[in-house]
Amino acid sequence: MHSGVQLCNLIGGKWVPGAGAEMASISPADPDVAVARVLTAQVDDVDRAVAAARSAQPSWRRTPAHERGAVLARAASILEDFADQWGSDLAREEGKTRLEGVAEVRRGAQILRYFSTEADRSEGDHYGSPRRGERILVTRKPLGVVGVITPFNFPIAIPAWKIAPALSYGNTVVWKPASTVPLLAFHLAQALHTAGAPAGVLNLLIGDGPVGRALAEHREIDGVTFTGSTGVGRAIASAGASRGVPVQAEMGGKNAAVVLADADLEVAVDEVLLGAFRSSGQKCTATSRLIVDDRVADSFLSQLGARADSLRVGDPLVDGVQMGPVIDRAAQVAIHAGIERAMEQGARRLTSVTGDPTGSPSQGYFVAPTILELPTGDVDVWRDELFGPVLAVRRASSPEHAFELANDSEFGLSAAVFTQDLTRALEAIDDIDVGILHVNSETAGADPHVPFGGAKRSSYGPKEQGQSAREFYTHTTTVYLRGAQSTL
Repeated sequence: MHSGVQLCNLIGGKWVPGAGAEMASISPADPDVAVARVLTAQVDDVDRAVAAARSAQPSWRRTPAHERGAVLARAASILEDFADQWGSDLAREEGKTRLEGVAEVRRGAQILRYFSTEADRSEGDHYGSPRRGERILVTRKPLGVVGVITPFNFPIAIPAWKIAPALSYGNTVVWKPASTVPLLAFHLAQALHTAGAPAGVLNLLIGDGPVGRALAEHREIDGVTFTGSTGVGRAIASAGASRGVPVQAEMGGKNAAVVLADADLEVAVDEVLLGAFRSSGQKCTATSRLIVDDRVADSFLSQLGARADSLRVGDPLVDGVQMGPVIDRAAQVAIHAGIERAMEQGARRLTSVTGDPTGSPSQGYFVAPTILELPTGDVDVWRDELFGPVLAVRRASSPEHAFELANDSEFGLSAAVFTQDLTRALEAIDDIDVGILHVNSETAGADPHVPFGGAKRSSYGPKEQGQSAREFYTHTTTVYLRGAQSTL
């Protein structure tokens, strides 16, 4: 196996090896390549990192917001300067195409730059008082020390949209990224460190599940923000509730795209294809369910299946490749098992490519783009999140039936509706219960200046991004302000 870059953890402003065993980050496109190696953090390292963050927090929250923002702005410039190099590293380590990797690094820079200007926005409210000589102010203060736990699928963007507001509002951070993407975590932490984040303000721990649990349950953590699986998110929310600690969790999604009979089918095919198969379907906002009006279903599904079969799957660093591998062998095995289970339950495969679509079965964790038409909603793939390039399809007899099927999930993160009828679009806004709704565009996508998060079982706690972020990373103090003179 080819050796990779040697990485360290960041604790109290110093790059240090962890106390655990060495771990290798493996390229999902070529498991013979180790992208990076790191001596992993252990529970004792969590204690040291939290202590460093606690020690740094009073000075950081007293640092003028413009100075805190300047650190984020400098880090954004570093990401922009290294976008091509780090985008290639992202493709190599996580598996999405190089073009997607470069775009993600640049999106991370955009997020850092957005939150770098928080000092220029309102930081509180002013109310009148029913008493003479008094004003009522509502100010905001940071939570304190925030634990950040992030997934593999957006190793730059998701950490950026958690860490940037946390630091901007005066919190300090202990960050535990997914253990499969340590190189990208190192790059982001290095950018913030180089940009001037003081010692202890940002701490990076690269380790496995016990490290994440120790961080989420640590007695000195004032809040936890998490993105990942539903099971882990609920456990973190439960642990936070038991200690009275706020938790923000973005969890599962089983996102539906609804194609009505009046839709522009060419646009819908393009957007559904992107939503389902870009990033190998490894997005919480990926299109994993498709509902098509029966009047256009035959034509639409024929076009969609042909387009999915034509996607070029392979090494994400090669120009022209449109879809890379999934993250690891366990994911590949689970996705293939889910497809086989669906077939046993009566699903009909609408794509012709099966197995390893690259023609190299001995290398890489590849899964072919797969579209399955289901006879009913009793097939497991209609409800279970496979987190891969698998699209489950059902037909609808009417727009009302289509919206009903879109809501047929415990999750409510994102949805898309394709229609040229304004009335139907307005009905979708009212009737489909999700946190994010796209009209005539794919289910995936998030901008830093607007709220991001789901409804139902997809999210817990305040939304992320935009002005919504401060609802989690700060708390309010209501101040009754009166001069010393008597008001009698």
